Amino acid sequence: MDREVEEALTYKQLDLRARAIAVRLQGMTTPGERALLVYPSGLDFISAFLGCLYAGVVAVPTYPPRHNRFDPRFGGIASDAGISVVLTTGSILSGPDSQLATDSLDLTAASDWQMPDIGADTLAFLQYTSGSTGSPKGVMVSHGNLLYNQEMIKRGFGHGKETILVGWLPLFHDMGLVGSVLLPTRFGGEPFLEIDPSHVSSSHRSLLFFGIGQSSCPMLVQKSPWRSRNSSQLR
Repeated sequence: MDREVEEALTYKQLDLRARAIAVRLQGMTTPGERALLVYPSGLDFISAFLGCLYAGVVAVPTYPPRHNRFDPRFGGIASDAGISVVLTTGSILSGPDSQLATDSLDLTAASDWQMPDIGADTLAFLQYTSGSTGSPKGVMVSHGNLLYNQEMIKRGFGHGKETILVGWLPLFHDMGLVGSVLLPTRFGGEPFLEIDPSHVSSSHRSLLFFGIGQSSCPMLVQKSPWRSRNSSQLR
């Protein structure tokens, strides 16, 4: 959620978007093929990621382009992952027919969606490192991995349908994706996403505004007597 430009989707609307994207993907790919997601953090990214899961296509999230220019690391990720299609927005789209802009799809196509044959061991997405210290390296995450991880977090924090969750990590980041997006879709909570990095310094106001009762990073919103600490206390 961006307080200056606020967008919202119900779970029903999100499901409709994801199905429409999945229908297009099912017409372009076969289950198990890989799709590179090139988006800024936001609802388009979330819809595309879920659309991949709905289609049985392996999602490959990556950092958004700067000034609509592709970083050379994209080529390394695309080659390593064996990318078949690139999902992005109309404002970024430029290139071969293997690119799909997902922000202008016909949502009526969602009714044509067919459930893919997937199981716990089916690959869901590839999570790549940033590549800041070398070539980006990918980790394979299955549907079973996701479900187990989300269930453990849900139990640990006691999350439920009444939970309100605020996140401001980028969605191509594993904690931003799993903690801020996939986790609440699993237990039915209400997520608010602060998608503008410039607002991070004031994100504690979001926690107060929405009445967040729990934080996995309390030091971000509470004063800490850091001057009384030294490096030997770090773990």
